[in-house]
Amino acid sequence: MKKLTSPKTEAELLSRCQKLAGMTWATLASTYNQTLPTSLIQAKGFMGQLMEQVLGATANNLPEPDFQHLGIELKTLPLNANGEPRESTYVCTAPISFNAEIEAWTNSRVRKKLARVLWVPFEADPKIPLNERRIGSALLWSPDPATESILRQDWEELTLMLHLGQTANLSAKLGTYLQIRPKAAHSRIVNPGINEQGEDMFQNPRGFYLRSLFTQKILEAHYCKA
Repeated sequence: MKKLTSPKTEAELLSRCQKLAGMTWATLASTYNQTLPTSLIQAKGFMGQLMEQVLGATANNLPEPDFQHLGIELKTLPLNANGEPRESTYVCTAPISFNAEIEAWTNSRVRKKLARVLWVPFEADPKIPLNERRIGSALLWSPDPATESILRQDWEELTLMLHLGQTANLSAKLGTYLQIRPKAAHSRIVNPGINEQGEDMFQNPRGFYLRSLFTQKILEAHYCKA
C-alpha cells in the first residue's frame, strides 16, 4: 500500500479525516488496496494501522506521537450500538524494568501521547458486519488543566508503584482516568523486571490505558452538545 505523505498542518490532517467520515472500512481498505480481515480477533490492531497509513502517520512504533512534527497522537475509538466506547484505550507501555528511565510528568511518554490527540471513532457493534462498519467524524482534543491534573495524579501514583517493584499490587481498579493493565498477546510473554525487594524477576508486560469512562466524557462533551 502506498503511504500518503504526512500532513503539514493540523488543518490538513483534519481535512483528510473529513473525507473519511461516513466511509465504511471495506471502502477504505479497497481504496488503498488492503484486504479487510474477516475478524478482528486475530487482527485487533488492523483498524488503527490502516488509519495511520491512510493519514500519513510517521512514528510507527516509536514512543512518540504518531504525527511527530505536529505532536499529535492518533487514537481510534470503537463504539458500541449506543455510541459508547467498547473498551479502554491503550496509551503506551509502562516501565517495569529496574533500568527503566525515571520520567517526570512533564516529559513522560504518557503526557506526550495525550497532549494532543486525534480521536477517530468508528462503529464496532458486533451485529454490524465488519465490512459495513462506518468511520465517524474525527476530533482534535487536548486535556484541559483540570483533566490533566487528574491524569498526572494517576500517572504519578501508578509510576511510583512500578518503580518500587509493587507490580503484584497493581490492579486495573487503580486510577481515576488512567490505569495499568497487562499488555501482551498471552500470559506466556514475559519481560525482566523487579519485585519490592529489588530482586530480578520476569513478569508480563504492562501498559497505560485510558478508562472507557474517560473517553465517554470526551464523546459527551464534543459530540452530544445540544
